[in-house]
Formats: sequence, structure tokens, C-alpha cells
Amino acid sequence: MSSNGCGMRLYGRMCENGPICVGIDPHQHLLEQWGLGDDAYSIREFSLRIIDALHDRAAAFKAQSAFFERHGSKGVAVLEEIVDLCKQASIPLIMDVKRGDIGSTMAAYADAYVKGPLSGDSFTVSPYLGVESLDQARIYAEKESKGLFVLALTSNPEGSVVQHAHSADDNSVAKNVVETVYRWNSQSEDEIGPHGLVVGATIGKAAVHLDIDLSTFNGIFLSPGFGAQGGNVQDIKDIFGNGISHVLISSSRGILSAGPNKKSLINVYGAVLTEVEKALP
Repeated sequence: MSSNGCGMRLYGRMCENGPICVGIDPHQHLLEQWGLGDDAYSIREFSLRIIDALHDRAAAFKAQSAFFERHGSKGVAVLEEIVDLCKQASIPLIMDVKRGDIGSTMAAYADAYVKGPLSGDSFTVSPYLGVESLDQARIYAEKESKGLFVLALTSNPEGSVVQHAHSADDNSVAKNVVETVYRWNSQSEDEIGPHGLVVGATIGKAAVHLDIDLSTFNGIFLSPGFGAQGGNVQDIKDIFGNGISHVLISSSRGILSAGPNKKSLINVYGAVLTEVEKALP
């Protein structure tokens, strides 16, 4: 495979702006806190204010599609507008959709989030129908110089039931996911491949116990669970070790709760970034 550039573009932005990905997550309680209603007009206002305040500061945005889909076609139209605005602002956008299926259905999901009006720079996928079931999504993404973020060790405690289980080769399911995505990236000419892993900031010593060496991974880690969910800077350092420079830390409520005032959003974002940068080598 020739150079894709997706992972390198995101890594370059992380090096320039710092490793914070801001989630665009219009939770009902955040909308209420901002003095907004629970409707498509309000999620548009919420989203546009975040983009206006932080598009030149954050490393990336991550849009959680569920909070838009719950408002039907009008909500999805807002999501399409976010895609366009992020392209105009030249900021990477991760579509957090966690799709996972087989064959032509997986190809259709990939078509939607790689080429269509809902296509960001990358999108999240679930490998738990078998990591090879993602091949159609991987192929689509690579053709369009896009990437996937594959769920590996997630921040929710229930995930361990599946992710820590051992398969026929005696490796854990999570280890097989990590090794597969590593192989995908090894086919790229880029130092940082196009495909990343979702590894939560609250997994503790799970990677060590499962014999997974995250420090050698050749892509970007998307790490949710920081801040409001309990993960902190020391957790990030302990989990990723020498791979910490590849970690994109996702924060939503910890920053968005400062809104709707633009200056407050910028100030809280700056405080989170300062805290995180203390952990960088």
C-alpha cells in the first residue's frame, strides 16, 4: 500500500496543537445547561458554537452520531453540516458511529462514512463480529485516504467480558485486534498508519495483564474516559508508556460544561491542554 497520509495528518495536528480531541456530544443535560432546548435547532446551535470556539485550537473534533440521530433527519442534517464546517476549517473530524457488520452491509456503512455527506477523516468501528469483518471498511477507507478507529480496550467496565476473553490461539480478543490493526498499518509507507485504536483512559493495567505492548503501536490511539469518566494524566502515562506521543485524548463534558460562553470554552480547553501537556515527554 502506498502512503495514505490520514494518520500522519492527524499526528501533525496533534504535534502542532496538542493532543486533545473535543467531543461534539449534545447530551440533553448539556443542552439544558447551555439554555437550549432538546431539538434539532438547539443541537445545531450547540455544535456551531463549539466549532467556532475551538476549531483553531483542538487537534480534532469527534461527533457522536447518536445524539444527532435521535432527532431524525433534521439531526442528521446537522451532522452533515458539521462535516462541511470541519472540512472548511481544515480540522480532522472523527465520526463516532461504532459500526460493525459483515459483507455488503459493512461496505454500505463504509460508503456512508468514507465517501458520502457523513464522511469525516475517520470513523469508529466495532470488531466484535470478528476483526476480519472490517475488511470492507478498511479497503474503502484506504482508497479514499481515510482511516478507522477500531475498538480495542474500551473505557466501559462491561467491555472486559468480551475484550479480555481468550480465543483459540490463546491470545485475548483485544490482543488480536491490536495485532491486526498493527499489520494493516504496516502496509503503509507512513510512519503513523491510517488506522487507530480506541483504548480507554480507565483500563488500568488491563493491557499489561493481557500481554499487549501499546508502546510499539504504529497508529494513533483515541483515548476516551479522561476527565468526567475518571481518567487522569497519570493513568494516560501508565497505560501507554513510551507510546504516549501517539495518544489523542478525547474530552467532551469536561470542556463543554464550560459553555455556552465562547471565552469560557476556550479557557477550560486551555486548562485541560495544559494539564495533559505536563505528561508529555
